[in-house]
Amino acid sequence: MAVFVALGAFLMTLAGGWTAQRVTDRRHLVLGLAGGLMLGVVGLDLLPEALDAAGDEVYGVPAALLLFVAGFLLAHLVERLLAARQAAHGAEERDGRIPEVGLTAAAAMVGHSAMDGIAIGAAFQVGGGMGTAVALAVIAHDFADGFNTYTITSLYGNARRRALTMLAADAVAPVAGAASTLLFTIPERLLGCYLGLFGGALLYLAAAEILPEAHHRHPARPTLLCTVAGVLFIWLVVGVGE
Repeated sequence: MAVFVALGAFLMTLAGGWTAQRVTDRRHLVLGLAGGLMLGVVGLDLLPEALDAAGDEVYGVPAALLLFVAGFLLAHLVERLLAARQAAHGAEERDGRIPEVGLTAAAAMVGHSAMDGIAIGAAFQVGGGMGTAVALAVIAHDFADGFNTYTITSLYGNARRRALTMLAADAVAPVAGAASTLLFTIPERLLGCYLGLFGGALLYLAAAEILPEAHHRHPARPTLLCTVAGVLFIWLVVGVGE
């Protein structure tokens, strides 16, 4: 049952990626929406789940928040290291962007989608009602995952073929994750720690890369409205899922 339901996430991910590539003439609006979706996913979905699942505090700070900060710093460090490597080897950036950063970020999105599938499978192990609620939330926000995976990969100068490859991997990931729960169950605390780390990395990409690029050389108001719409959409998804 969990694998069958995860096929819905597969289709929604592809729909999100298709939407992202069809609106290239409004790139700033796409990026503004993507930034809002990413901010909403982090603040309204990933971080609350991480705080609930990770549990323990470390020197008075929830472990999930520590890993959230670590994820933010890790994303920044990876980007700077890749930039330094490119400069050292005399490689050219594409429009000031480093393609490897986009691929790394997209790979993280694929990993997150696999965890979404695992979450669906684990919820169905608890009960049908729980599984259905989690599946609805995952399927709805996987549209945003597909949208963001294609957008991030393309933003950093990767060819369309690479962006489509990462989109396909992101679509298959929840199905594979759900299937894996037939073999094992992931500990709740480990899942919470992962969500905290991934949330920090995703927030870095949204705040330091996606949103600044969205507002570059374009009127701020329409782009800002798209960003707000992205956050509100995720809020709606989370509310329906609850």
